[in-house]
Amino acid sequence: MTRARFLFLLAGATALSIFGLPSAHSSLGHGGAAHAQSAEAEQDTGSTEIVEMTLGDPDAPITVVEYASFTCPHCATFHKTVFKELKENFIDTGKVQFVHREVYFDRFGLWAGMVARCGGPERYFGITDMVYSTQSEWTSGGDPATVVGNLRRIGKTAGLSDAELDACLADGEKAEALVAWYQENADADGVQGTPTFIIDGVQHSNMSYDDFAEILDEKLSN
Repeated sequence: MTRARFLFLLAGATALSIFGLPSAHSSLGHGGAAHAQSAEAEQDTGSTEIVEMTLGDPDAPITVVEYASFTCPHCATFHKTVFKELKENFIDTGKVQFVHREVYFDRFGLWAGMVARCGGPERYFGITDMVYSTQSEWTSGGDPATVVGNLRRIGKTAGLSDAELDACLADGEKAEALVAWYQENADADGVQGTPTFIIDGVQHSNMSYDDFAEILDEKLSN
């Protein structure tokens, strides 16, 4: 991410303060509701800690990290299809610990991340599931005020109050920390598009469930 791009994202970081400004789209290619656990180690970005959002047994033999954008259509398709089977057959059975890391191509995706994280680790994956499953609806039209209203409805469906959502969406310090956290992780793992998967340290692009299962089964058999 260039410095200009970074500053552009931050200029519209707080959703409650930028109504009327257009969203942006990255030039990068765009390639389940359950309890979440926060990783023991939290990354410290400035004075704001960003919690790693995980599902599954932290002692699972395989770790899968997904880099995904809430405004990426391929990411939404992955979560509507492949992820459900992956969760049922590998995450819920203790074979895989799954880590979801947000990629911010645009302000709308950043705001969605702020709403998802507003519920804490306990609600994160439930909200994430709703964000992906209704992606075409909440992003429809491209008007910032409409998008924020749609995301607020998702948050309220998950049980968040207006006061909680106001505080989360107006937290510029948190937004800045999230963007810096995303960039640090993406640079470290060489992420160029979404979805990207890091399976025990090895990068993979988007794939079908069968291909995913083949990789995981081979690792489990060794």
